[in-house]
Amino acid sequence: MGTYLGEFEQLVLLAILRLGADASGSAIREAVEQGSQRTVWIGAIYTTLQRMTDKALVTSSVAEPQSPGERKRKIFALQPEGQAAIREAYGTWARMTRGLKPKLESM
Repeated sequence: MGTYLGEFEQLVLLAILRLGADASGSAIREAVEQGSQRTVWIGAIYTTLQRMTDKALVTSSVAEPQSPGERKRKIFALQPEGQAAIREAYGTWARMTRGLKPKLESM
């Protein structure tokens, strides 16, 4: 068994995985809002990112501006432990939902 992830941590890690090199705090927030269809406060994103950085699930680096006047951005990336944690969470979800599509659709 690896690292246990809460639902919000899973959403943040999935957003980082989806965004790749564009995984800034604001982009992560937008991806989580779109995927979960709920309002997400940027503070919740950064608190979660800090907690996951402390657990060595993610790391951050500073991206240089791509055009004049643009600010530097902090970009987040999955560490091997974060990759393993989200892979395990995804596997659990897939096993638990196997065969439930007809039941869920009929509800």
